[in-house]
Amino acid sequence: MLDIIYWNADPVLFSFGPFAVRWYGLAFAVGFIIGYDIVARMFKHEGAPERWLGILLAYLVVATIVGARLGHVFFYQWDYYSQHPAEIFMIWEGGLASHGGTIANIIALFLFSWFVSKKPASWVFDKVVIPIALVGGLIRLGNLMNSEIYGGPTGLPWGFVFLRNGETVPAHPTQIYEALCYFLLFGLLMWMYWKKNAEERPWLITGVFFLGIFVPRFLIEYVKNVQVGSEYDMIARYGMNLGQMLSIPFIVLGVALVIWAMVHPRVKFTFPNHFADEKSPANSKKAKK
Repeated sequence: MLDIIYWNADPVLFSFGPFAVRWYGLAFAVGFIIGYDIVARMFKHEGAPERWLGILLAYLVVATIVGARLGHVFFYQWDYYSQHPAEIFMIWEGGLASHGGTIANIIALFLFSWFVSKKPASWVFDKVVIPIALVGGLIRLGNLMNSEIYGGPTGLPWGFVFLRNGETVPAHPTQIYEALCYFLLFGLLMWMYWKKNAEERPWLITGVFFLGIFVPRFLIEYVKNVQVGSEYDMIARYGMNLGQMLSIPFIVLGVALVIWAMVHPRVKFTFPNHFADEKSPANSKKAKK
């Protein structure tokens, strides 16, 4: 049986001079490294050009950081940042919103499809969302190390007392709840791709991703602390906080994509031979003909 957990983790892994490596930043970096390797294996499996990987990574890194930051600024604390615009760029002080990152990544993947792959957007979406589920779980563990985004009081035996924030009452470790959900989703999506060839049903993996991310997020919000004071009025008026309201469109989208994928026939994308190995002299000659 677990007892109350007194949590006082140092958010800084190590520092040298004025620079510090934080657990949160490490979670981001590890997630992107593993995600890159997973997508690379998928590209190789399908014969897609390797050079697309670096371009795709750049799109996603920029979209994730910029989108998550702007999401926090505009969705949660615009009243403050509109008066302190210079602080919008101070990402190291915290303040990232997953909904903003999701919206920005959607835009980035459509741009990648239009300007780089020239394939239907579903082709890249159904790959990238798989490691994004893993990254989401790692980031929530980073939130745990930062002692942030936790829940309200609980009498459950796994309640965390977040000492760094001056708490004395056990609280729901909602970071762990979300991380576990996202890791399970990652496993499910990997199984769908590698064992069930679910990528041959465009948008199916993406639809399951949206459901697997935002349904748990919607439910866990009920035991999570309010992030900004303005949400109290929203809860009193609508019975939901901002995180839940922002999750609803993605849940609806997930249902729609799953239905669309299941009523349409399977599709198998193919690539010209020279895409599989662009450095091959033989293939280069074919490409010139």
